[in-house]
Amino acid sequence: MSLTHRLGTSRMLIASVAALAASVAIVAPAAARTESDDPALQRRLDSIVPAGAIGVVAEVRTERGVWRGSSGVAELGTSRKVPMRSRFRAGSVMKTFLATVVLQLVAEDRLRLEDSIEEWLPGVVPGGERISLRQLLAHTSGLFDVVRTFQLPPDPWFADNRWRTWTVDELTRRGLAERPTHAPGSAFAYSNTGYLLISQVIERVTGRSYDIEVKRRILEPLRLRHSELPGTSPWIGRPHMHGYIPVRRDGATRLIDFTVMNPSVFGPPGELISTTKDLNTFYAALLAGRLIPEHLLEEMKTPGVEGETYGLGLRWETNTSCGVPVYGHDGDALAYQTWSFATEDRHRQATVAVTPTADGDVDDAVADFIDQAVCG
Repeated sequence: MSLTHRLGTSRMLIASVAALAASVAIVAPAAARTESDDPALQRRLDSIVPAGAIGVVAEVRTERGVWRGSSGVAELGTSRKVPMRSRFRAGSVMKTFLATVVLQLVAEDRLRLEDSIEEWLPGVVPGGERISLRQLLAHTSGLFDVVRTFQLPPDPWFADNRWRTWTVDELTRRGLAERPTHAPGSAFAYSNTGYLLISQVIERVTGRSYDIEVKRRILEPLRLRHSELPGTSPWIGRPHMHGYIPVRRDGATRLIDFTVMNPSVFGPPGELISTTKDLNTFYAALLAGRLIPEHLLEEMKTPGVEGETYGLGLRWETNTSCGVPVYGHDGDALAYQTWSFATEDRHRQATVAVTPTADGDVDDAVADFIDQAVCG
């Protein structure tokens, strides 16, 4: 199976809708911009827009230097260019940050990967004595994914609840109320519920909330100045692209601007706001062993169950066109989709952020772009 078919986002928008009315149709892409010339990369980036994107921004790092590009428009109904230093909601890329903090605590002998969730959060998870922290990080716990309890777009539920504040406890209870998908450790099943629990373990171990620990252990040391964990703040700092979700009402579906919303619904596993530059910096530092010891980085790159390509908050793809594996994560925050991957030696990196339409699928086009960045 090719890279094109394997680098899809962990989709929250799991169903596409019919073509939207012409009133929200995307105009021809604004003239794209780059900071260094690479026509092949720019062509690949431009191809993402007709595949189903409103705007796209990317940063590629190679031995030759840094390339930045954008395509599409920053806001529907305008010809405003996508800022190449756009901020965006990075979704589940946040899971790598949380996993890194946990592994730092392992390195400090403050917890163990084989500790059960019952040891740290007694009485919270039914059968928690059989579920290890390793299984939570690797999505092999069997806990039902809280995202699957929501009504996803184009259902109007998200739009109707855009200002609601969700607590971590509330989201956790919602996920745990459903039956597990499998016995702990027996299979892979993506679960945001597991990472809600991970955030609570971080607080129990350190006495500080997960967001403070991520800031003091990762964001500040790496000087990721344009990354933040917004909590309940609805704003994305400028510059940014506008993001949209489809909403069906009275038998008609239209895109609504969902840039400003209460991100607490994403919770600790998905609230990160970042930039292409910051994400490339983070994964370069992680894979270089600057954040966790080498033996724990190897744990991160070990699949939770045989045959999978997901370890401890880190996923990978080995079937690139040039045979060079890439490591990283992808994220879906409804109105924004993100991919950030790097070769093991960090010689080549690519981060792409997209504001999607509702009637396309950009996975293949994004995968082609990343493959061009790695193998071109």
